Amino acid sequence: MDLVASDTAEPGVFQAMFDALDGASRAVIGPANPRLLVIPIRDAAGAVAGGLWSVSLFRWLHLEMLFVPQTMRGQGVGSTLIALAETEARHRGCLGIQVDTLSFQAVPFYEKMGFSRFGSLDDCPPGHQRLFLQKRLAVGVGHCEHD
Repeated sequence: MDLVASDTAEPGVFQAMFDALDGASRAVIGPANPRLLVIPIRDAAGAVAGGLWSVSLFRWLHLEMLFVPQTMRGQGVGSTLIALAETEARHRGCLGIQVDTLSFQAVPFYEKMGFSRFGSLDDCPPGHQRLFLQKRLAVGVGHCEHD
């Protein structure tokens, strides 16, 4: 066995590892079928300037990135992104939405949107915390993963 650490991966490595993990867990939790949800914000020229990037899996929507350009803040753009994501999460039958953010970033925004803290990781990055938040949703119709 040749184990070598790297900061790059050849094509197919992630999928092979994902498939192995999914195969080992499938008998207990069923298949893992992640489904992307992306809502880009585009500038006047059509270039992506921010937006929301998330993945639904196991009936939860995980917000991986949410960014509103400084010039658009305070205008309800972030709230609209969350509302659109919630609507889609409910449509997919998700139980809730989870996000992690840094202590100096958007914690008050997420709390205002109805998220509550459920965990933290100190010194990530050093001198700050990574905070984990969730928002439970009323279960809708549909499935949070591919059928």
